This record gives sequence, structure tokens and C-alpha cells, in this order.
Amino acid sequence: MGQKIAFGLGMLANQMFPAALGIFMVVLVQDLGFPAWMWGILFFLPRIFDAFIDPIMGFISDNTRSKWGRRRHYVFIGAIIMGVSFVVMWQLYRENGLDYNFIFFLFWSFVFYLGLSIFSVPYVAMGYEMSDDFHERTNIMAISQWIGQWAWVIAPWFWVVMYDPSWFPNADTATRTLAVWVGVSCMILAMIPAIFITSKSTKDEDSFAPLTFSTIGGSLKEIFKSFKEAFSSKPFRKLCIATFLIFNAFNTVAAFSFFIVVYYLFNGSTEAAGIWPTLFGCVGALSTTFLVIPIVARMSKKMGKKNAFLICQGISVFGYILLWFLFIPGKPYMFLFALPFFSFGIGSLFTLMMSMTADVCDMDELTSGKRREGIFGAIYWWMVKFGFAIAGLLTGVIMSLVGFNTDAATQSEGAITGLRLFYSGIPILGTLIAMWIMRNYDLTEEKAKDIKSELATRKRELIAPLNLNIETEISLQN
Repeated sequence: MGQKIAFGLGMLANQMFPAALGIFMVVLVQDLGFPAWMWGILFFLPRIFDAFIDPIMGFISDNTRSKWGRRRHYVFIGAIIMGVSFVVMWQLYRENGLDYNFIFFLFWSFVFYLGLSIFSVPYVAMGYEMSDDFHERTNIMAISQWIGQWAWVIAPWFWVVMYDPSWFPNADTATRTLAVWVGVSCMILAMIPAIFITSKSTKDEDSFAPLTFSTIGGSLKEIFKSFKEAFSSKPFRKLCIATFLIFNAFNTVAAFSFFIVVYYLFNGSTEAAGIWPTLFGCVGALSTTFLVIPIVARMSKKMGKKNAFLICQGISVFGYILLWFLFIPGKPYMFLFALPFFSFGIGSLFTLMMSMTADVCDMDELTSGKRREGIFGAIYWWMVKFGFAIAGLLTGVIMSLVGFNTDAATQSEGAITGLRLFYSGIPILGTLIAMWIMRNYDLTEEKAKDIKSELATRKRELIAPLNLNIETEISLQN
């Protein structure tokens, strides 16, 4: 349990950074006057960079020879880079001007996402390696997601702090201060897995590919080869595509919840909106923490991971439909009734998908003879991050398309209706397509057990001649 909690605290940092980032990004539009196209670029370019660094980091992590193992030192170094760069990137001042702030933020975003790759790829691979048991993998991911979900409970309260004049004179001043607290605390949390999760030395491992400048060309070829081999796995491909559709359909419209609450329910007044934007995120995250994740873990054991996934995503579609009807001006409390249903989508996604990815790593070892958790983790999160970049770009495009004016005190009825249509429509469409893709996912518990048994047999066959040679040598010496 100590190892699971240590892994979970790393997940809290891994989720707090994007949770806080999503809240703070609103300040760029709402308070610093960034136009929608700048907002889209700031979402898009750093995440594209991050997505292309991930496979390289996965290859490096899988082939590192070190007395600390393959992962721990990267997790530690990445945590420091993330924490420091997150603090610096939010030190934005209005008097510096729009262009300067845009370039400053863009540059430090690249540094932050470099640190995120160095941290997250080895960190996720550590989770895949923690157990080879079918259901224990789900337990590990359920506990880590339960701890990580507190990021989404805490982060929405930043809105209250940012827009309450009794705390700070304006939201950009609040963001500069909050970024220090988030960056430092999450840096410490991200270091915990590196310190407390044990790993075997790989210093004398002779099967790893070399990691030198002279062999970098061959290493890059190996990266692309491993990428191709991993993505050629049909079950893994289904996991990646389904995650891409669900997570990034959600992220395309996630920021709209703030604008819908403020401009539709409270006619553009952030003061009148009060804590309602915060409650939207907080109640949804609490539903995920105390309702969704325990139910998902139990469903997975009772009916299998695929069936649990399909049912949970179906519930989330119902939640998105409810949100269309329960955003009611004058009755803001009504949308709270939709949040438990809505939360089943993202709340179940990574608990189940990360557990299923660990199963796929076993299947890959059976065919390739290699343990490549780093590569599989990198490719899986590459799909997430690449889609996240596209989602950020689409967010700006949609806001421009519907006529949302960042400088206006109120918005036109057409702009708000457009945001609401996209807010429910895009996640419903993405989720339904993902459910169709996963309908015939076939890596069941029985198949996973057969793979595990076959791997165990192979290892015994490899060890037996070695033991025989040792016994013979001892006998001859005697």
C-alpha cells in the first residue's frame, strides 16, 4: 500500500499541473486580453512539442543502465524542471504588453512540457511495472487515480481566490502568486515516486540499446521501429484511439464551462457567478473520487475491463445530455444533478485504460521478447497529448467561430448557444465513436492469464539451463 500511495502522490502532481493550467489559462483571455488565436497557439505548439519528445523519452527510459534502475532519476529531474518552469511561466505583467507576454509564456511553456515528458513517461512506466496481476493492476491505477482526482477538487477553488477582490486586486496578480504554491508543492509531490518506489539496478544489463551520441541515429531508428511495432498491436491501437477521442473531445470544450456559467447563467458577471464555476469542477471531481473510481474498480472485477468501460462511457453520454437541459439561468444549482453522470467518462477512462495498457505490455513481451513499458506509455500518452494540442487549437477556433468576443462584458445569444451546443455535442460524438471502436476489444482476463502463464514457462525454461550449468560447475570444483 505504501508503494501504491507513493505512486498516487506522483499522480496528484501529474494531474495538478494540467488542472491548474486549465484554470489559469482563462486569465490569459479574461484578464490579460489574449485574443482567441493566441490562446489556441499557446495550447497547441507546446503540446505538439511534448508529444514528439515522449517517444524519445520512452526509448531512453527503457534502455537506461543505472544503479537506480531505468526510471527513478528521470522522474526526479523532470519534477524539478516542471516545478521551476511552471512558477516562471506565470510571472506575467500587464505593463509588459501583449506581444512580450505571449512570447515569454510560449518559451517557458516549451521548458515546462520538456520537464513534463522527462517526468511523466518514466513515471507512468513505473506504474505498469508495479504488478503483473490482472486485477492488482486495476487496483494500483484506481488508488493512483483516486489520489490524483484531488487535483480536480482543489484546482477549481483557484477561481474563487483569483476573482475575489478581498484576496487579490486582480486575477493576474493572483495567478502569479498561486503559481509559486502550485509549482513548489507539486514539484515535491512528483519527487516522491522517485524516492520511495523501489527498482532493481540495470547497471550491468547487456540487452539494452546503447544511449550514446555516436549511436543516436540508430537509436532514433529503434524508436520509430518500436513505435511501429507497439502501435501495430490491435488491442493497444484501440486503447489509444478510444482515449484520444474521449479525453480530447472533453478537453476541446472543458474551458467552456467557465464561460457558460459566467455569461449564460450570470450574464457576464464574475462576481455574481461567485463560486458556481468552482462548484462545477469541484463537485464533478468529488463525484469521480468517491463515487466513480470505487464503482469502476468493482465493475472491472465483476464484468471485465471492457464491459466496465462501455457502461461507464454510456453513463457519461447521458450526463452530457443532462447538461444541455440543466444549465438554467436563475437556477444554477440544477447543473449539479448532471455532474455525477458526466463524471463517469473521464473518471473511468484512465483507471481502466492504464490497467489495460499494462496487460498489453505482457502481450508485447510474448511476441517481441522485450519489456517496453516506457515505449507503450510514451505512445499512449503521445496520443493523449497530441490530441490535447489539437483540442487546445480547436478551443480557440470554436470560440472564434461562434463569435465569442473576449473584450465584451456580455456575449451575444448566438455565441453562448454555440458554446453550449459544442459543449455537449463534441464529447457525445467522441464518446460514441470510442465505444464503437472498443466494442470488440478482446484482451480478456482469461487471455491475460494465458499470456502470463506462457511468459512464466518461458522464464523457467531460460533459467533451467543456467541453474544446471551452475550446479555442474560446483560439482566439478568439488
